[in-house]
Amino acid sequence: MLEHRQMWDTERIDSGRKEARLKSDAASKAFLAELDDDQKKRTKDDKKKRRNKKNRMKNKDPKMTNRDELHDQTTTATEKILPQSASDDDAAADALRMLEEERKLAENLEYQRQIENEAKHNCLADQMILEESESSFLVGSIECKIPMVGLSNVVHFSCSFLKSDFLLLCLFIYFCFEFAEFGIMGGSNLKIILFLNLLQFLNSYFAMPLCTDSRAPFSPRSPLQFCPYNTTTCCNSTDDLALKTQFESMNISDSGCASLLKSVLCADLVLFYVYILLHLKYFASHHLQRCDQFSAELFRVNDSVPRELPVLCNSTVSSNSTQSNQARNNFCSQIWNTCQNVSILNSPFAASLQGRAGAPRPSNSTRLTDLWQSQTDFCDALGGASDSGSACFAGAFVTLNNTGPSTPPSGMCLEKIGNVTFINMVPHPDGSNRAFFSNQQGKIWLATIPQVGSGGMLDLDEANPFLDITDEVHFDTQFGLLGIALHPNFVENGRLFASFNCDKAKWPNCAGRCACNSDVNCDPSKLGPDNGAQPCQYQSVIAEFSANSTTNQPSSATSASPSEVRRIFTMGLPFTSHHGGQILFGPEDGHLYLMMGDGGGVGDPYNFAQNKKSLLGKIMRFDIDNIPSATEVGQLGLWGNYSVPNDNPYTVDKELQKEIWALGLRNPWRCSFDSARPSYFICADVGQDLYEEVNLITKDGNYGWRAYEGRSLYTPSQSPGGNTSVGSIRPIFPVMGYNHSEVNTNEGSASITGGYFYRSLTDPCLYGRYLFADLYAGAIWAGTENPVNSGNFTSSKISFNCARDSPLNCAFTPGSSLPALSYIFFFGEDNNKDVYLLTNSGVYRVVRASRCGYTCSRENASGASSPGPPPSPSEANLLRGSHEAFLLVLISFLCLFVMNFV
Repeated sequence: MLEHRQMWDTERIDSGRKEARLKSDAASKAFLAELDDDQKKRTKDDKKKRRNKKNRMKNKDPKMTNRDELHDQTTTATEKILPQSASDDDAAADALRMLEEERKLAENLEYQRQIENEAKHNCLADQMILEESESSFLVGSIECKIPMVGLSNVVHFSCSFLKSDFLLLCLFIYFCFEFAEFGIMGGSNLKIILFLNLLQFLNSYFAMPLCTDSRAPFSPRSPLQFCPYNTTTCCNSTDDLALKTQFESMNISDSGCASLLKSVLCADLVLFYVYILLHLKYFASHHLQRCDQFSAELFRVNDSVPRELPVLCNSTVSSNSTQSNQARNNFCSQIWNTCQNVSILNSPFAASLQGRAGAPRPSNSTRLTDLWQSQTDFCDALGGASDSGSACFAGAFVTLNNTGPSTPPSGMCLEKIGNVTFINMVPHPDGSNRAFFSNQQGKIWLATIPQVGSGGMLDLDEANPFLDITDEVHFDTQFGLLGIALHPNFVENGRLFASFNCDKAKWPNCAGRCACNSDVNCDPSKLGPDNGAQPCQYQSVIAEFSANSTTNQPSSATSASPSEVRRIFTMGLPFTSHHGGQILFGPEDGHLYLMMGDGGGVGDPYNFAQNKKSLLGKIMRFDIDNIPSATEVGQLGLWGNYSVPNDNPYTVDKELQKEIWALGLRNPWRCSFDSARPSYFICADVGQDLYEEVNLITKDGNYGWRAYEGRSLYTPSQSPGGNTSVGSIRPIFPVMGYNHSEVNTNEGSASITGGYFYRSLTDPCLYGRYLFADLYAGAIWAGTENPVNSGNFTSSKISFNCARDSPLNCAFTPGSSLPALSYIFFFGEDNNKDVYLLTNSGVYRVVRASRCGYTCSRENASGASSPGPPPSPSEANLLRGSHEAFLLVLISFLCLFVMNFV
C-alpha cells in the first residue's frame, strides 16, 4: 500500500553553526579583553559621547534633558567620592573598577545600537541572540513585543519565557534598564508594565545524553587540549581554549584545589560573569558551552531555576539511579575540604546563599569560607543526589551503570480486536479508553477500545466517521491522509489537525509553493513528469478542523465539521514519493512537528535533505497557537498559517530555514515521544538500498542522508543538485536498524515502520523496550538501551504470534507460523500505554506473553494488568497551574520592584 522506503544516515552541527559560534566567541573574547585593558581609561571622549547622546535625545524628547543631566551629575559625584574614600576602604577601588567597566559596556551597547539601526534596538550578546521584527524582539527564546506609540510614558511588554530561559530574566531586565537609561521608551515618569506569560514550566527531565542547548553531544574534530572530553562532548576547541584561559585567570596556588576546579569548569559553562553597578544596575554575561555529554542533566536545565554550576555529588544515590558508583562520592565535601581556604579569583562559587547556586554576586572575597557560612550551606546549595531523572557531577565525565547483556523477550503475543485497515491512531486527550483512528482515504473515526482480556472488540461505526475529508484527499499508493494530531487542549478547544495530500489539478484549494524553487537551486520546469504527474501537482497539506461546531463540549464531541478552520501548511512535492506526512505535538513544548521526506527520486538527486533552505528531508516544528496575519505570512515567507518557535535552531544557524528542527532524513516513517522520558524523540527512517534506521532526534540534529546511508557513505547515481561534503557535516548515526539482507529476501525490499517505547504493564518483559517492524511484516524488533539513559541501544528480532483466545480469529501465512498481518503501517499507543499494530489485515494489541505460550518471568501468576488511565488534562493543568501562577506573580513583582530604582 505504501511504497517500500529505505535508509539514510545522520549528522548534526554544520559549518554554518560552527562559524557563527566562532564569531560569537571571538567577539565576546575581544570585548572582555578590551574591558580589562581599559579599566583605568576614562578620557574626555567619554564625556563628549555622553554630551552628544544627550543633545541627540534633547531633539527627540525634551524630557530627556533632565534625565541625562541627572545621570551626569550622579556619575560626576560618584567619580569624586570614590577616589577620596579609596584610601580608607580597599573595596572602593573595586567599585571604581566596576564603574569603569560598566561605562565601557554601556558605550559598547550604545554603539551596537547605533550602527545596527538608530530607530530600532537589535543586540547580540555572545550566544544570546536578540532579533527584532517591527515591534518585537527576541532574547534567546524570550520573545517580547513592544507596542510603541510615539513617546508614550507607558510601555507594555508582553513576553513568553521558556523554563530554560530563567537565567535570561536578568538580561531581559537589563534591557529594560538600558532602554529607560537612554530614553528610548519615554521620560522620567516611565512605567513599565510586564506581562510575563510563563508557558513552559513543565515537570520534565532529560534522560539521554544532551547538551544544555538540547542538541546532541558530538565527537570533537580535533582533540581538546584542556578538558579531557575527547570521545563525546558538548564543547569544541574554541570552548576548550576559553575554559583554559578562564582557569588560568583564577590563579589557584593549591594544586589539589586547582585540579578539582578544572574538572568543574570543564563540566561547566564557565563562567557567568556578572558586572553589576549598584546604582545603574547593568548586567553583562559571557558563557561557553558546557562540555559533559550529560550537561542537560547536570545543570538541571528544565528546572524552574537552572543552575550555573553542575550539581555536585553529595553521596546520595536513589535506588532507581542509573549513574555508576561515581555518584556515591561526596564530591561536594571534597571540594569544600580541599579549597575552603584557598584563594580563587573570579570564583565560580561566589553565589548568593539565598539564591541557592544562582548567579554569582560581586565580592572581594576569594575563599569559600568567606563566601559560605559552612560546608552544610555550601553543599545544600551546590550539592545534589543522583536519581532516575538526573545525574550529579563527581569530578569526571558522567558514567552510567552497565546492566550487562539483556535477555530478549521470549516472544510478543497479539490479540486481534478489529478488521478495519487504519494507518493512524491517536488516544483521546481526555484520558479515557477512546482513540481516533484514520485510514489513508481520508476518514477519521472515534472508537472505544475494549479492556485488555475482556474479549471485546474495537467499537466504532464505520458508516459514521468523526471526520470525512475524502473530497480533499488525493489517495494513491504514495498519497492520502498520512497523519492526524489533536491539540494538547483538545478537550477544551476541539482543535484537530490532519496531514494529507491533495491534487491541485482536481481541487482549486490545493495550491502552495513548490518545494523545487530558486531558493534551493531547483527549476521545476527541468524536472519532467514523475509517474504521470507534473512537478508539484501533488501537495503536502496540514489543515485544522474543529469539533466546536457540533457541541459546546469538545471532549464529548462525536463528529467534527469537514470545513477547514485554517490551512496551516501547504507545499508542492517535486516527485511522487518520500513525503512522510506524520504530525505530532511535542509533550513538553506543545508545538506541532511535521515529518517530511526528501521528496522522492532515487538518491535524492537534488540533495534536498542536506539543503538548509529546503524543507524536504526535514523534521519541522511549528507554533500553531500564535497565528500571524495574512500580511505577516507573506512578509515572513511562511508556508502557511503558523508562527516559528523562537527556540528553533535557526537562531544559531542563520543558514537554516526557520521551520527546521532536524535535517538529513530520507523518509521518516513513524516517530514517537517516549511517554516516560519526553526527551526521547525517536524516528524510523526508510533507507535507500542498504539499511533501515532508527534515530534519536535532537534539536539541530543532522542525520546524514544523502551523504550517508546508515553509517555507510552514499554515492548518488546522479546529483544535479550538487553534493554535500562529508567533512562539512557532523552526522548523528542511527541507534538501531537493520540491513535489507536481514528480512524478506523473497520480496527483495524492505521498509521500516517506527513504533513506541513499550510502557504498559500488560507485558512486563517488554517494558522499556522500543518496538519497530518491517512494513512487509516479516520481522518485529525490540530495542534495549544499555546502560539506561545512555542513548546506546541493541536490538533483536522477537517472535510474535496471535493469542489462542483472541477476540477475532487470526489468519496465518501459509507455510509459516506467523500470523498474516500483511503490511504493518503503524504502531499505536492508548492512554493506558498499551501498544497496537495497525496492519493491512486489522488492528492488533500486545497482550500478556503467556496467552501465546511465551514465558515471562515477571508476569504474575494471576496475570498482569495495565495501569489505570492517567489524570485528565484539566486535572493535570490544575495541579501545574498553581505553581505557575505563584511564579508569575513573584517574577512580575520583582521586575516592578527593581524598576522603581531606575
